[in-house]
Amino acid sequence: MTQKQLTGIVVSDKMDKTIVVRVEQLKKHSKYLRRFKAHETYKAHDEKNEYKEGEHVVIEETRPLSRDKRWRVIGKAAI
Repeated sequence: MTQKQLTGIVVSDKMDKTIVVRVEQLKKHSKYLRRFKAHETYKAHDEKNEYKEGEHVVIEETRPLSRDKRWRVIGKAAI
C-alpha cells in the first residue's frame, strides 16, 4: 500500500519540528462547470527544522504523530 503524496507551500514554520503546508487544488463546479481553486492546510513533521516559509515541499501521509500531525515532509518540490 502506498501513502498519499501532496505538494504545497509552507505557510508557517514557527512550531518546533512542525510546519504548516497549504495544498491547492483546481476543482470544477458540478452544476456550473466553472473551475475554481480550493485549498486545505496540513501540519507536517519536519525533523530538522530545515524548511522555511514560502518553500514548495512534498509531504507524505504517515501514522499519527500527534493530535494534528498525520503527514511528514519528504523533500523540496521540483517546481
